[in-house]
This record gives sequence, C-alpha cells and structure tokens, in this order.
Amino acid sequence: MIEVIYDGLQMRLIIGFGGNLGDPATAFAGALDALADEGWVLSTSQLWQTRAVGPAQPDFLNAAAVFHWPGDLSALLARCRELEFAAGRDRTTEERWGPRVLDLDLLLADGVVCRGPELEIPHPRFHKRRFALEPAAEVAPEWVHPLLGRSVSELADAARPAVDDGAVRVLEPEES
Repeated sequence: MIEVIYDGLQMRLIIGFGGNLGDPATAFAGALDALADEGWVLSTSQLWQTRAVGPAQPDFLNAAAVFHWPGDLSALLARCRELEFAAGRDRTTEERWGPRVLDLDLLLADGVVCRGPELEIPHPRFHKRRFALEPAAEVAPEWVHPLLGRSVSELADAARPAVDDGAVRVLEPEES
C-alpha cells in the first residue's frame, strides 16, 4: 500500500539524474526530452561530477530538474524505470550502488510525503547525499523538505565538508 499525502493530481517535483557509464550527459538529455513529452520541465541544473559511492567505479555525472507532473506518482516512477531500461540499465542484474548508464530518482515533491514499498518521497537518503543536494539546490533552493522542515539549500550547506574535498563539483561546459 502506498500512503500519499498531497492535494491534487498535479505537482512539482525534483528528479535527480545520475550515471557513470557510456555518455551520461546524452542519456540525461534523452530522458529529459521523453519526460517533457508527458509533463513540463521547469528548470534544469548544470552537470555535476561526483565521486562514486559504493564499489570502485568511475566518477558520476549528476543533475537535477524540476518538473510539473500532471499525473500519478506511480506512473512517473514506472516511466522513469522504462527510460532507465531503454538507456541500457538492468536493475535485476546490476550491483547495488554500482555503475550505471542512467539513474532517475524522484527526490522531492513540493509538499508531498509518500511512503510505500516501491516509492518514498522525499527520497529517504536525499538529505544525506551531496551529489543529489547540490544540483537540487541549484534548481529549487527554497523548497522545504516536508519531514525535516529545512530548505534544500540549508540541507546542501549542512552536507558540505568544512574543507572542500573535491568529491562534488560543477562540471565545466568544456568538460561535458
């Protein structure tokens, strides 16, 4: 059973994009285009390069986009999984936190709390992951995490190390 608390069927939400195999920037663009056919892209972040979490693997590219979605969250999650699979991701065979061509995460929806076996919004680890927070803070800094009562920008500030460790950085245009 999915518990969803929100008013109405249309909402704004932040989707996180990640990938470290093949050409993630192209995979991101394809997913954005496909999602834009079904909703509205309101803003997108720059590309961020981040050190991988988990097994040894190449650095990731990450980004975030704010969408206006006109339908059901379960349908959006299913669509994101379809796009991941079309880009070459097979969740049934991959290593947890391992390399992937495309990862689409529903990070935060404006004023929505959803807890279910397949979908949790806000994403349960969003507030702890700089690779998700930094791009999200770029596109929706004032959004408030409904369970923590802190803005995305405050959460990103809190997640930054006292000394820049270079683990998360904006990818310069000539590098992408």
